[in-house]
Amino acid sequence: MKTIPNIGDAEMDILHQVWELGEASVAQVHERILAKRKVAYTTVMTLMRNLARKDVLRFRKEGLTYIYSAAVDPSAVRSGLVDHLVDKVFRGSPAALVQTLVEPTRLTEDERRQLEALMAKLEDR
Repeated sequence: MKTIPNIGDAEMDILHQVWELGEASVAQVHERILAKRKVAYTTVMTLMRNLARKDVLRFRKEGLTYIYSAAVDPSAVRSGLVDHLVDKVFRGSPAALVQTLVEPTRLTEDERRQLEALMAKLEDR
């Protein structure tokens, strides 16, 4: 599996926008992000170019406009970032990550049931 490059918070926000839209121009992504916070058009453009250089986004040219789409699945990005987190913060221990996530004060009863069902599926394998 291809290693997912380091992706910053602003880049992740852009990725989410592109995943939701399927494909998008810089102007479309900029407009959506502006609904949440102020950001310069050129900043969005630079971040999208950086994501393309990292092979996370791909693009094609339509006239004068670049249309971007995701080059990687959201699940691949999530897995790569979680793997990085486990290595960096939990010294390679997925169990330590799960233990942190499932502390009783963090889980709702429904979330606890969902995790129990997931664990049962894993045991059946």
